[in-house]
Amino acid sequence: MNWIILILAGLFEVAFAFCLGKAKETTGNEMYFWYAGFLAALSISMGLLIKATQTLPIGTAYAVWTGIGAVGTVLVGIWVFKEPAGFLRLLFLTTLIGSIIGLKAVSSH
Repeated sequence: MNWIILILAGLFEVAFAFCLGKAKETTGNEMYFWYAGFLAALSISMGLLIKATQTLPIGTAYAVWTGIGAVGTVLVGIWVFKEPAGFLRLLFLTTLIGSIIGLKAVSSH
């Protein structure tokens, strides 16, 4: 169950990065809406990470959380913000995904 909580925490990390990207593109009240979304997603992500680390090893949980956030944010950048998706960028993204899966596989919890 705590692995599911950790995955959700990572997805909320992607959400707060997405909100930052949207806030950068907007002005006025809409910008404040995206910053409020950032703060909400950040709070939820941290709360879920704290919950997950009550039973999962902190090193593994933190690495998986940041990995999910990194992979998700790169994919959102490519799909939503039209950032480049070159071969080397995708290659290193794939190795990061493999590392996250490997950490999960060797974790004793």
